[in-house]
Amino acid sequence: MSQHPTVEVLPGNAAAAPPAQPETKAAMGESQKGLLSVIQKLKGSTETELRIVLLGLDNAGKTTLLKSLASEDVNTITPTQGFNIKSVASHGMKLNVWDIGGQRKIRPFWKKYLDNTDLLIYVIDSADKKRFEETGLELSELTEEENLKGVPVLVFANKQDLATASPASEIAEGLNLHTYRDREWQIQACSAVSGEGVQDGMNWICNNIVNQKKK
Repeated sequence: MSQHPTVEVLPGNAAAAPPAQPETKAAMGESQKGLLSVIQKLKGSTETELRIVLLGLDNAGKTTLLKSLASEDVNTITPTQGFNIKSVASHGMKLNVWDIGGQRKIRPFWKKYLDNTDLLIYVIDSADKKRFEETGLELSELTEEENLKGVPVLVFANKQDLATASPASEIAEGLNLHTYRDREWQIQACSAVSGEGVQDGMNWICNNIVNQKKK
């Protein structure tokens, strides 16, 4: 059985998630990044499957982040009107990532996708200070949902490559993350475009969420 990770794009927002191109040897050679490297670390482990929901306001960079996690080209992105699903599987581990649009008209439907969620990834545009209050309220409401009770939260403070980006520590304080005592949480500064910081967030998932699920 081949040990090469496979990325499967399931039906969803076709415009935002074109069919994945076959992995090249060169691409595989450079992958110790994103979800693929997390999976490599779990080689030989018993089968583990995670259901991850990826949320955040529109233009926060969710789909770019999803493509970065899957080591795909991030230069062709269109706004997600519905949802994208990527399933990444290798070495007995499968991560199903649901990327759901963040436009205001779509947000009321977020709760329909929260059943059996193992991890919430919440993406914030670190440079869009005018919307910090709005995104904070959305995250607060999400964590109060019954289906997300106790579910770990990984916040990606995205767009750190922009000069106007606020530091992750400042965003964490504004979100009152320190008050989340009923769940594991982490905030990670990143740039989905460059990939900087993305691996650190995925390492947190590997070290904290996956290992707990295997117990």
